[in-house]
Amino acid sequence: MDLEFSPEDLAFRDEVRAFIAENYPAELRGKQDEGDELSKEDFLSWHKVLAKKGWVAPAWPVEYGGTGWTATQRYIWSEETARADCIRLMPFGLSMVGPVIYTFGTPEQKARFLPRILSGEDWWCQGYSEPGSGSDLASLRTKAVRDGDHYVVNGQKTWTTMAQHADWGFFLVRTDPDAKQQEGISFLLIDMKTPGIEVRPIITLGGEHEVNEVWLEDVRVPVENRVYEENKGWTCAKFLLAHERTGIAGVAASKRGIEKVKTIARAEMDGDKPLIANAFFKRKIAELEMDLTALEFTELRSLAGESAGKGPGPESSLLKIKGSEIQQRLTELTLEAVGHYGAPYFRGFGEGDNEHPIGPDYAHRAAPTYFNTRKTTIYGGSNEIQRNIIAKMVLGL
Repeated sequence: MDLEFSPEDLAFRDEVRAFIAENYPAELRGKQDEGDELSKEDFLSWHKVLAKKGWVAPAWPVEYGGTGWTATQRYIWSEETARADCIRLMPFGLSMVGPVIYTFGTPEQKARFLPRILSGEDWWCQGYSEPGSGSDLASLRTKAVRDGDHYVVNGQKTWTTMAQHADWGFFLVRTDPDAKQQEGISFLLIDMKTPGIEVRPIITLGGEHEVNEVWLEDVRVPVENRVYEENKGWTCAKFLLAHERTGIAGVAASKRGIEKVKTIARAEMDGDKPLIANAFFKRKIAELEMDLTALEFTELRSLAGESAGKGPGPESSLLKIKGSEIQQRLTELTLEAVGHYGAPYFRGFGEGDNEHPIGPDYAHRAAPTYFNTRKTTIYGGSNEIQRNIIAKMVLGL
């Protein structure tokens, strides 16, 4: 593998850096470092800047609004946005349902939904997991019964990220209760303003309102909002999850996270020396960096395969496993570096608290982020399930 950037790639990197420096919204700068809660308007402000530039969906085909970038350019883009600490664009429209629609959708669905995903006019959420149907997703019980030119949907979804802001959701529903689990599922696009939908907040251990329960009672969904064939939604679900798992790797963000840990370790004292001088702590950082470098090369191979026309395959499970585990180790190391300054924030501060921050600015997000990151080895298909996929599809066991 040639690890050197070409002159053209270096010029592209300079163009990206200049664009971010000149166009990243001023009100967003530093928000993530300071641990401020991001609003829907915060996410959309950066989204709309990129949409205007035509850079909001680098992985999409050009005919649907993609950039036409090479795998290397997409890698450079992710590196530079992480380097500048740009907020992450919500993936549910751009990285999940968008590719499903342009791959499996009808011409009418593509014309109706794709432009509004690109522009940010529609905010999407994902209706997959249910109580009792998480890793074993095919056991889901939310049902959709055909009634003329509509489906009537009843059931419950959980851990629905940002559903409180969503205009639309993509839902897996059971349309044939008598078929085998994977063969009786359909993929529906549902307007979240439809009567019968209730979104209830779930407050996380870190104190954030990020996820929700979604209840559906006699929700009427037009049949024209079904993507692909009835009872063949599992095909869409697997396709979507492969794209989601690739994105979960988070290599660029983890590289920035390691630099933050080093900065903290230079500031925090271990006796009469900076923590960064502690041999055991230094070894933990080095081991994390080596694992992240190996993951980065694996991701580059995956991107090269995609650029050659090969979609995400079983290797996306490997990216998900190692990427999520590295993220967890990184937050553990950050909390260790912060030490006792992180203790007051273990319960998470919320709106209305009148306690003053204790310790340096980098301390108050360490514990909430640590708790929040416990989920990364579960969502997108638990790591145990991913190991089974690798055993079957890669190793042939």
